[in-house]
Amino acid sequence: MRIGVPKEIKTQEYRVGLTPGAVREYVARGHEVVVETGAGAGISATDEQYKTAGASIAATAEEIFGAADMIVKVKEPQPQEWARLRPKQILFTYLHLAPDPEQTKGLLASGCSAIAYETVTDERGGLPLLAPMSEVAGRLSIEAAGEALKRYRGGRGLLLGGVPGVAPARVVVIGGGVVGTHAARMAVGLGAEVSIIDQSIPRLRQLDELFGGRVRTRVSTLESIEQECTNADVVIGAVLVPGASAPKLITRPMLKRMRPGSVLVDVAIDQGGCFETSKATTHDNPTFDVDGVIHYCVANMPGAVPMTSSYALNNATLPFGLALADKGMKAVQSNPHLRAGLNIHEGKITNEAVAQSLGKNWTPFDMAS
Repeated sequence: MRIGVPKEIKTQEYRVGLTPGAVREYVARGHEVVVETGAGAGISATDEQYKTAGASIAATAEEIFGAADMIVKVKEPQPQEWARLRPKQILFTYLHLAPDPEQTKGLLASGCSAIAYETVTDERGGLPLLAPMSEVAGRLSIEAAGEALKRYRGGRGLLLGGVPGVAPARVVVIGGGVVGTHAARMAVGLGAEVSIIDQSIPRLRQLDELFGGRVRTRVSTLESIEQECTNADVVIGAVLVPGASAPKLITRPMLKRMRPGSVLVDVAIDQGGCFETSKATTHDNPTFDVDGVIHYCVANMPGAVPMTSSYALNNATLPFGLALADKGMKAVQSNPHLRAGLNIHEGKITNEAVAQSLGKNWTPFDMAS
C-alpha cells in the first residue's frame, strides 16, 4: 500500500503523522511511504531523515492526497484537505466529529473511509490511541493553569503549590480517566490541594489508593460539582464520552459563583467542551475571560510539545496503521478494535455515538459497504 503523510496545517500544530522510525517499519513491511516536504520540521525530522528511512518526498499536499491509498495524519482534516479525499481512500487520524458537522459533511461527501484514533478500542475496553495524548494533555493542563493563575494573565495571583505558611491553590479535576489522573498527578506533585470528581465509585477507590489519600475524591453529582467548583482556584475539565459530545458540567450560572480570577482548563474542547462557556482557542491566544473566570480552551494542547507527542502517538498507532496497510479495509472487518475506530465509510456514519451527537443516521459497518 502507498501511505501518504501530509504536513499538518491546523494553527500551531507541529506534530507529524509518522516519525522516521515509523516510516522505516512500514517500508520494512513492503509498503511505500510518501511524505510532504517539511512535514517533520516540528519534531526536527528532516526530509533527509525520512529518505534514509525509505520514504520518498513530495513537494505538495496535493501530491500526497492524490497518490496515497491511506493518509496518516494527526489532527482532523481541514476544509482544503477533506476536499482532496476520494472514494476507497483510508484516512487514519484524530477526527472528533461529534462537535463538527461541517467536517462530517465533508468526509461523507468524499466517499473515504475515515478511522478516528479517539474511538479505536483495545481488549480492555480502553482507548489506546487517545491515551498517550490524554497523558500529555493532562500534564499540560496543570502547566497551563499555573500560567493562567498569574496576576498579569488575569488570574488570582496564586502559586499552585503555595509556600510554607501560605495555603496552596485548590485544584478540582472533573473526570478520573487518563487526563484527570495525569492532571492530578502533576498538581499533587506541585503541592496543590486536589479534588477528583468521577461518576464511578470503583474508579474513585482506585484513585484513592493510587494517590495514597493525597487527593479528595467525590462522586459526580450536580451538588458535588457545584460545591467543589465554587471553592476552586483551578478546574480541569477532563470528561470523555467516546465519540460523543462532552456533557456541559459547569453552567453559566455556576460560573458566576466562582472566585474572580479562577481558571477553567477545558481539555474536552476537542469534543465540544465540558463547560457551557467554552469555545476553542489556539496556542497564540489561549485564554479568554467570562464573568471574571479565565478560560483556557486550546484544542490541540499536545501540539505544543510535538517531539514528545509525536513519538508517543506513533508508539500507539503503529500496530494499527500497519494492520491497515497490510490488509486495507479487511483489517477493519476482522478487527473489532479498528472497527470501533471507523467513523465514516463510503458516505455513511458508522459510529453510533457520532451519529447520535450529530442527529444523523447510523449505519453499522457490515451494512455500509
